Amino acid sequence: MQRPLFTYHTPDTAPEKSQEALQRVLNKFGIIPNQDKILAVAPSIYEAYNHSFDLFLGKSSLSLLEGQIVIMTASFENNSPYCMAVHTWGMEMTKVPQDVIDSLRNGEPIKDSKLEALRSFTKDLLVCHGHVDESAIAAFIDAGYTQQNIVEVIGGLSAKMISNYINILAKTELDEVMKPYQWTHPDKVKAEGTTA
Repeated sequence: MQRPLFTYHTPDTAPEKSQEALQRVLNKFGIIPNQDKILAVAPSIYEAYNHSFDLFLGKSSLSLLEGQIVIMTASFENNSPYCMAVHTWGMEMTKVPQDVIDSLRNGEPIKDSKLEALRSFTKDLLVCHGHVDESAIAAFIDAGYTQQNIVEVIGGLSAKMISNYINILAKTELDEVMKPYQWTHPDKVKAEGTTA
């Protein structure tokens, strides 16, 4: 059996400065997701990730649904199977309409035009590495979003990059509760003739 590239820490094995955060996650969710077990090795980054993610989803002017669209779009474009599964689970838990979840998992337009403008702008930011043209910014503003929302989307992407990249590098194993939401990028599905 191949040895994992990254250690899956517990509150007992993690660096001291990460132990309390892991315990908080356990108390809140009843499990410590594998992603957290890996991130715990770097206490300052683990703290920065948790804080920035909580601020983005809980304190920005974007709604919870809009925040989830940003992080799912990032996870799709960065091709992070672990994050796609986790956030699908989270979206179902918060009663996001199934058609929105399906659109995000398939990288397809969302029927709601304002939400689609958010998904499209987020995708443009990622694909163009921030070098979006003025027409993309204008379309986002015309859809009802603001300059503040632009900054907030970038903040959400910065937090999501931490978890997307670490889960890609670590090939993080899906937690048992996440297994029903397993995800494969549609391009890979088409190439291999498999099902998502």
